[in-house]
Amino acid sequence: MQDQINTASQVLQQIRTQIQTALIGQETVVHETLLALLAGGHVLIEGVPGLGKTLLVRALAQTISGQFGRIQFTPDLMPADITGHTLFDRETQQFQVRKGPIFTNLLLADEINRAPAKTQSALLEVMQEQQVTLDGKSYPVPLPFMTLATQNPLEQEGTYPLPEAQLDRFLLKIRMSYPTLEEEKALTALVTQAHSNSGFNLDSVQAVVTPQQIIELQQICTQIAVDEAVLDYAVRLVQATRQHAGIRVGAGPRGSIALIRAARTEALLQGQAFVTPDHIKAITLPVLRHRIALHAELELDGVSNDQVLTTLLEQTAAPRQ
Repeated sequence: MQDQINTASQVLQQIRTQIQTALIGQETVVHETLLALLAGGHVLIEGVPGLGKTLLVRALAQTISGQFGRIQFTPDLMPADITGHTLFDRETQQFQVRKGPIFTNLLLADEINRAPAKTQSALLEVMQEQQVTLDGKSYPVPLPFMTLATQNPLEQEGTYPLPEAQLDRFLLKIRMSYPTLEEEKALTALVTQAHSNSGFNLDSVQAVVTPQQIIELQQICTQIAVDEAVLDYAVRLVQATRQHAGIRVGAGPRGSIALIRAARTEALLQGQAFVTPDHIKAITLPVLRHRIALHAELELDGVSNDQVLTTLLEQTAAPRQ
């Protein structure tokens, strides 16, 4: 088992190195994105425009020698533009299926909250069941399949809130913040010296892993041991979100499942063959921050989901290691 973990660590380091040739800084964001990839989950990346959300996804896709699809979400985008549709061919007198961009390994749903809920719902089935139904017939998508959605903060003009059912299907919600002074200086120098426009050069990013290797890494993650006491701790954390006075809607059972899945991958990324309470703590915020809703009083006071979850972590007793 340890040999498999060491091999996985080497592959992940290769992916991380390739991404860093295009994306400067944002180590936590890259780490959590790779975590979701190995856990077989989807990610929602939130941040103001211009921070590199799309660049991160494109760089990750280029490290994998698989299929990559991109959908730019706009208010006039229709569900059929995502899933595809059937079309009657007059020459053959038969209906032909035209699959949409959703049939890919890595799907970039760019600015997903620029489209209304009707369009966003086109992703519900494929994110949960890895298949798409067109005119009553189901078509599987290529494996591994991962949706990487980017969104602007809801305070931005022209955005729609994601439905709770949609949010719950994301394993992690990742927050991308502004770069540090040194990172922004390096970023500015890289772009302005190498190009005459504001674009980023992804030619240096090389494919270092195949889709089959990703599937094998995901299987290794499922073998990471989870003690019953650690499992109990994860479930108690999730149930605490349903009992907190300031939380209007707590996390459901999918939150408990996501905590364990993500914690297994966190252990693998740290080179360990078993999950500890510290692994649970490390991924609680990105796993649960989008699965709870606060009462209006707390929101008006400026209290964030992360602050409430941090308080719950402090109040929930962890098992002794």
